[in-house]
This record gives sequence, C-alpha cells and structure tokens, in this order.
Amino acid sequence: MRRGIAASALVAALAVSMAACGSSGSGSDSKADSGPVTITYWDTSNATNEAPNYQELVKKFEAANPNIKVNFVNVPFDQAQNKLQTAMGATGAPDAFRAEVGWTSAFAKGGYLEPLDGTPAVADAAAFQPSLIQQAKYDGKIYGAPLVTDTLGLLYNKALFAKAGITKAPATWDELKADAALLKDKAGVDGFFMRAGDGYYAMPFLYGEGTNMVDAAGKKITISSPEAAKAVETYKTMFTAPGTVKADVTTDSYAHMMDAFNSGKVAAIIQGPWEITNIYKGSAFADKANLGIAAVPAGSTGKAGAPTGGHNVSVYAGSDAAHKAAAEKLAGFLTSAESQTFLALKNSTLPTRADAYTAEVKANPGIAGFQAILSSAQPRPELPEYSSLFGSIGTNLGKIVQNQSSTQAGLDATAVDYAKLLPGFGK
Repeated sequence: MRRGIAASALVAALAVSMAACGSSGSGSDSKADSGPVTITYWDTSNATNEAPNYQELVKKFEAANPNIKVNFVNVPFDQAQNKLQTAMGATGAPDAFRAEVGWTSAFAKGGYLEPLDGTPAVADAAAFQPSLIQQAKYDGKIYGAPLVTDTLGLLYNKALFAKAGITKAPATWDELKADAALLKDKAGVDGFFMRAGDGYYAMPFLYGEGTNMVDAAGKKITISSPEAAKAVETYKTMFTAPGTVKADVTTDSYAHMMDAFNSGKVAAIIQGPWEITNIYKGSAFADKANLGIAAVPAGSTGKAGAPTGGHNVSVYAGSDAAHKAAAEKLAGFLTSAESQTFLALKNSTLPTRADAYTAEVKANPGIAGFQAILSSAQPRPELPEYSSLFGSIGTNLGKIVQNQSSTQAGLDATAVDYAKLLPGFGK
C-alpha cells in the first residue's frame, strides 16, 4: 500500500488529554530490570508479503533477549492511524509500533511518544540517512527509529520503451508526454498511467515548480500560489495528453494502475518501492531487469523532486519503565544493519542506513534503482499537521481532473481548508 494520506482527525486528537499515559500498554508497573516482560508491537506492513518477515525478525529478537516476549499484532495500514490515535488517547496502546513518517510529529506533539535520544532505539543514529533522523524529530528530539524509507520514482517497461524507439527515461513532464504518444503509436500500449485525485502523487509536480502545499518555516499557505497552479495545470495534462490514461477516480484506481503496468498494458507509472515485490510477480517483469527506475520528471524549474516516505518504530510514552526499555531494545533491533539487510532481501524495501546496502541487497535491481534516486527525495517539514493536508488537496484534485472545478478554484478551496488546520499561517 502507498504510504500515508493521514486523516485530518489526527490533528483534532492532539487536544485529547494524556490522562491515560500513566499506565502501560500491557498493564504492568514492573521495573525495567525486574524480570521477564511482554510488550505489544503493532506492525502495519502488508499482511501477506511483508508481515511474515517482520514476525521472523521478532522471533530472532526474542531469542537474543530471553527476558522479553513480543505480542506481535498486524494492523492494516489504512486502519492503523485511527486505531493508534484512539488507543493512545484512552487505553490499550501498544508499547511499540510501526508508524508512517508523517504521523511522528503529530503524535509527538500530542505527548504520545517517548523521546528516543540516548536510548538503544537510536544508538546508531549516525548510521542513518541524516534526512530520515531529521524527519523523525519534533522540537529537537528524536521520536522514531527509521525502519523503512521510500520515495516516488518513474517506473517504466524497458522493452516497451525500446519497441517505441525510446532510448532513455524522460527527464521532464513534456518529454514524458512525448514518449507516451510514441508508445501508443509504436508499441500499441498506453504510455503513462497517473494516480488521480491523490495529493501524495501530485507532490513531484509541486516540487518541480519550486513550491509545496505550505511553507512551514515561513508559516504561509502556498497551495493556491501561481507556482502551485502551474504545477496542477501540468498535472492535469498527464490525463489528457495523447498516450496517457484518462483520470481514474474509482475506488479501485490504484489496483487498475498496478494491474495495467504489471501486465504490460501501460508502459510507465509514478510509484514507490513498496510495489517492487508485486511488480516482479507481473507477467511483464518475469525478467526483473525489464523494470526501469528513474527520478520523477522535472518541472519548469529544471529540478525534480519527490516526497520522502517510509516508516519509523516509535515507543509509547504511557508505558511503564520496563515496557519502554524493552520497546526501545526492539526498535534498535529492527533498525539494526543486520535487520535492515534482512528486510531488504525479503521485502525489497529500502534500508534506512548505508551499511545495510550490501552487495547482495544492491543486486536487487529495484532496490539499486531507488537508491540511486533517493537524492531527489525531499523530507517532510516538522509540522504536526502536514500529513493532514493531503486530505483536502486529494479531494480537490479529484474535482479538478474531472473538470468539476477549475484549477484555481480547487486550490483556493484547499487553501481555505488549510487555514482552518493552520490558524497561525497566512497566504
């Protein structure tokens, strides 16, 4: 599943009191070194492809730490944020959990997360990609151990590109549209399928025009700026240009896009590394080397940019000392170089630390391809409300691509919604 469009209800939950945080997620008040302890860990990975490998890692952790037992609970990603929000605001929160990076600052602001500085969870902080540690911080403290990282790239079918006479990946959106037309004409397939009505997938267009949804440092709402309007106008053309697939706003649009790409009915998409394992199962990619991976195309600024996604392991602030200590050890184990290498080999996910990119890991063309474009990934700002911004822009992008709203009207409506979420921000 794609990483995180967060519900705006998360921001509202920050006002919930932390009265329940005095009790452990497992109900114990034991001291840190008094004996065996059982912690609860919520895993939000794909239950079929990924979770079994996380469970195997947990078993290895238990074997290395016989005084700690882990109650492993797989929670569907699309339900996890609300479940965590509810549990941490009342009772029954897990001692440790896998959280989308966009949730970290909001949960930290609410007082739900334990600072991890100086703990076993981030003992190797210097080994992680610096931007991932920065992205795990709030108010100067670290609240998550980087577990998985990702970004968006242009994924393409090399054989179809060759059939159309295209020798390199497009570097700009205009080049991509030209290639899409060639692919339709020469290879007989749709050239490009873009995820519609989803703010996360529209971010490269904003970055390509040198803007964002908001300017967090300057406390300004920028989604209705001329630069943002230009970005969305370009985004619109990716559904109407020759060789591109018209906007699919159905509930199954994501599956439609992936099925078309995996079967070779469409030649290129914008996607992240979380789909690599499934792509390799597709008939078009029985030969893994047929998958091309390039940076997302650049906008008129000449620069390309994509959002940094991924997941952290965080520790619940309401757990007692024994459970916090055990949870911190688990977080450190899951994000160690050995574990990161294991996960990369099993799940085709991107490690968060350089020492996990072993020769064997980089032999996976999908991982090697995404590692090469991580430099264009932009970390999210330290803004608790940032993830909640995707809801409104996604809704209004859906209206824009269906011609139910003009670009400017849709972005103005989004700006109004942002002003409610961010009362201290101007335009």
